[in-house]
Amino acid sequence: MLKLWPVAAFSLLLAGCGANNSPAQVQSPGAPTSSSLKLLETGADVMQSRPPIDAINTYLDGFHFYNGDQNGQMEAHHYVTVLNEDVMQAVIYDGNTRDARLMGVEYIISERLYKTLPPEEKKLWHSHQYEVKSGTLIAPGLPEAADHALMKRIVNTYGKTWHTWHTDRDKTLPIGIPALMMGFTADGQMDSRLLADRDRRFDVDSKKIRAQRADIVAHPAEPGANAWQQGEVIQLQRTHGGGEHSHGQTHFGPAEQLKQP
Repeated sequence: MLKLWPVAAFSLLLAGCGANNSPAQVQSPGAPTSSSLKLLETGADVMQSRPPIDAINTYLDGFHFYNGDQNGQMEAHHYVTVLNEDVMQAVIYDGNTRDARLMGVEYIISERLYKTLPPEEKKLWHSHQYEVKSGTLIAPGLPEAADHALMKRIVNTYGKTWHTWHTDRDKTLPIGIPALMMGFTADGQMDSRLLADRDRRFDVDSKKIRAQRADIVAHPAEPGANAWQQGEVIQLQRTHGGGEHSHGQTHFGPAEQLKQP
């Protein structure tokens, strides 16, 4: 299994290393939280269970860019749940503080499952080989041995990522429609200032991490992944009709469909 570290121990490590050092990137409008709402929040925290949230056991920090717009780059804080040996899911935030904004989601599958996908579906996914081998993807707080074991399991996986709040440009509220995101695949693609800022906040050296992961075996990316490199850019566009979300002949107004510009 990918859950390589006891949750309690991991939580202690996370509290000491790599948490509360990346504040939210936006300030949302709204009145201050009232005392009555705070009381409700406290009561719910004590009385309600949250199994899906409790199942989150791994924190990964990496970078994404908009499919078709490599200049639109941002840091992404992934909080990951391991569903089974071949499937993980992550909620993605713009920071690692309590008020971090939920940016989107990423589904992560094994190379074995990726090979079973239809050709058109494969175009929505990106590889993780470079992210792992380059040291740009990190697991804050994990000891080197645990980090190395985790990255060996991630290196040949594939991710499908949708961002619903584009915090690099929408600084108050989540505006517009979701965007398909991609991961970097080679040196020179990523803004070096973005990486340097991340390394400074987490007190890590991505070059040193790259060297430590030199022995991790990365397979060549499977055909179909990282389709943007072959000029196949897919993003949502507004259109009329129900698209893939329609049921029968009833339409409820504008919807979003996958289109290739």
